[in-house]
Amino acid sequence: MSRSRFGLALAGATLVLLAVLLPTRAEAQFGLRGGPLGVARFAVGHMIGLSRLRHARMAVRGGRYRSAALRSQNPRGAERGEPSNPYVLRAALTAQAALSGWRGGRRPQGWWRHPDGSYGWVGPVFWPFAHDDLTTAVVFGDTTSLSLYGYGDIYAAIFAPYAATELAAYTAPQGRRGRRVPTVDAVCDASDTGGLPVDRIAAAVQPNELQRVALDELATAWSGARDTIRATCPTQVPATATERLGLMRERLEAMIKATDAVAPALAKFVDLLDDDQKTRLDALARDRRAALASIQQKNPQAASACQADSDPRYDEKVQRQYEQLVQQQWPAADIASTLKLDDIARARLDVLQDTTLRTMETLSPCPSSAAATPQARLAAVKTRLETMLQAVSGVGDALDDFEADLSDEQKAGFEAIGPKRGA
Repeated sequence: MSRSRFGLALAGATLVLLAVLLPTRAEAQFGLRGGPLGVARFAVGHMIGLSRLRHARMAVRGGRYRSAALRSQNPRGAERGEPSNPYVLRAALTAQAALSGWRGGRRPQGWWRHPDGSYGWVGPVFWPFAHDDLTTAVVFGDTTSLSLYGYGDIYAAIFAPYAATELAAYTAPQGRRGRRVPTVDAVCDASDTGGLPVDRIAAAVQPNELQRVALDELATAWSGARDTIRATCPTQVPATATERLGLMRERLEAMIKATDAVAPALAKFVDLLDDDQKTRLDALARDRRAALASIQQKNPQAASACQADSDPRYDEKVQRQYEQLVQQQWPAADIASTLKLDDIARARLDVLQDTTLRTMETLSPCPSSAAATPQARLAAVKTRLETMLQAVSGVGDALDDFEADLSDEQKAGFEAIGPKRGA
């Protein structure tokens, strides 16, 4: 498998980290060998230290965060001065929800998890904290969670680890096992943070009467944006990769629509502020960046991975290790033999693989530098979402081409690859 085949101009430093993250024996025992292995995994250094990640996983294993927590806990409670660590709590909540329906909740991890310990897919739900991530990125200038969505989630849409019966448990839980599996509504409700942090903004800028009216209008627009995203929570189980990619497109389109809906109200409010008030509003983002910088100091190796400049020199040994990683991620040989693909179908599979792998380039897992103003941050978020939508659409087109001439039996065999590898 040659470097040119994938067209991935990855920096040497990044390749080193990818090689380091090849699955260990312990990870293979938990079914991690077949999955994307968190290609963006090193970005965790921007969010939490490894000790905190272990804490989140231990919390899930111990069953400390159950379905009741999904309904009651606010994953961003710490933003209002509450004691909960928002990253650890979020990781624990989504992990509990994602794993409760997978293999009956018997596995402590899943190969489709995000680097911070949370999950981009929770049963049939894609991006459960979508509105929360938009708020955090625009108001607080923190794009760490948003940046983790990319290649791994697209891979998980193609090779879903859930069997059909496991997915069904999220939409129609029944019996003893059903009580342990949160419904789609419960997952979506857990990520509903209540809208714009109006009280924090008001405390920071001390708005006059006219500005307060504009802030209330912004809060209303923000709530409407939340409802737009909430409406895309699935009501039926996606049974195929095509349907799962379709859900991704719907979710991303709703998020883009949400950014457009809040843009006028955000501009109106900020334009009414004087320079001193704008400085105090921007202090919310500066405080968050300072907190992230403190976290990075505890894990400098991971942090520096995203900050390293591109190095045109490639180490051949590292390149071979990277290619092995890609081979492990993509069961091309297994698919070809199981489905008995002819040369044309195999060529189309290669196109699907290459198209998906190219999303590693376009969807960097490294958080972007926060723009100076909320309006600029909103525009940057929209650009990221549009880039991801384009990537998902491209993969969807390649998948359609691959499956165009497959028999129903071959399509069923393709859908069985993901659950089989997660077993």
